[in-house]
Amino acid sequence: MNKKSQELLEESRKRRTYRQFLPDSLDMDVIKNCVLTAGTAPNGADKQPWHFTIVTDPDVKQRIREEAEKVEKNFYEKQITDEWQADLNKLAVTWEKPFLTEAPCLIVIFKEYYRMLEDGTKDKNYYVNESIGISIGFLINAIRNAGLASLTYTPAPPTFLRDLLGRPEGETPVMILVVGKPDPDYELPTLRKKSFEEIADII
Repeated sequence: MNKKSQELLEESRKRRTYRQFLPDSLDMDVIKNCVLTAGTAPNGADKQPWHFTIVTDPDVKQRIREEAEKVEKNFYEKQITDEWQADLNKLAVTWEKPFLTEAPCLIVIFKEYYRMLEDGTKDKNYYVNESIGISIGFLINAIRNAGLASLTYTPAPPTFLRDLLGRPEGETPVMILVVGKPDPDYELPTLRKKSFEEIADII
């Protein structure tokens, strides 16, 4: 057990967030397996309150990028605080999001608060935020395990995604997980993960 836990820790430490991807197409069976792995996550009352829209169509990716850059430009120019911008400086991010069209695959993740039944009643879900968070963690690790790289991207706000992708009113977009083979020319920022003592204690 100790060996297996150490092996997973070492593998997980290799996971890095990339913002540049190779244009190589991906095996859709691999992506499907990763999404199905996300679907095994524990969740409130086993209602499985999530939906994953996999986008590979270049035209749809272009529309997502255009809408994302509109809201991001407004956010960076009018809404972001100086403190927030200072924290982002080490990552060298701006309102421009070329990875949305460069990467071969976008997985747009929705949390489902309720679904409308045929009789017009709402079938409500529970612990939606907790459930979707766990599921996304499973998905990110599954993608890493498959040898691919990912980027968690949250437009501010992401609400345009529901209409653009034709999702029902009971769903709310959470993020876009950008997926692909990492570009070896991308210069990863130097980051330090907190130690055990910084993130946990034993009582």
